[in-house]
Amino acid sequence: MTLWQFTIHGGYLMIPIIICGALTLAVIIERLIALRKSEIDAEKFVGAIEEKMKRRKIKEAIEMCESTPGPVAQLVYKALIKSDRPPDVIKETIEDEANQIIPYLEKYLGVLATIATIAPLLGLLGTVTGLIKAFMVIEAKAGLVNPGDLARGIWEALITTVGGLVVSIPAYLGYNYLVARVNGLIYDMERAASKIMDILFFLRSEEEDIR
Repeated sequence: MTLWQFTIHGGYLMIPIIICGALTLAVIIERLIALRKSEIDAEKFVGAIEEKMKRRKIKEAIEMCESTPGPVAQLVYKALIKSDRPPDVIKETIEDEANQIIPYLEKYLGVLATIATIAPLLGLLGTVTGLIKAFMVIEAKAGLVNPGDLARGIWEALITTVGGLVVSIPAYLGYNYLVARVNGLIYDMERAASKIMDILFFLRSEEEDIR
């Protein structure tokens, strides 16, 4: 039996299951590409920024942020362009920027979580409706049905359960993997923001001591 025949025998509920499968594949590929572009060696990047800041080369640090992709560089950039402002303003700027970046990093993850939940339910629904049809056939034949006919009705009903699980398992695994990647980026952002704030306060305190 070909995959197409397998799908056809599953009934009309295989249609939303197939759609869920296509969405799962599309979201995972899109998010992997997007997150790959967002990831850098955050520790090395922040270290280079710190060196420039210690040498009072804020402009060079800003230019480095502009030429570096990813949310870490974006967050540091926002902090640096406000480096002459009060600490509360810098902190608020960082928080506002983080609140804009995080939803982008988590984009479509809710779709995967939803699919991981509903795909097996759709499969179960298809199985239940298939079994109902099988037993309706038995009733129509007044119980005069051979085991082969009964077995055929049951295995066709179970196809949707298999389809639902085939979709939900990759969706669940993909969701958890992508969440871990996003959490890693958020952690890098938090560490970068903390280090930049520390160095900004240190430089400002040095300036005040000189005065």
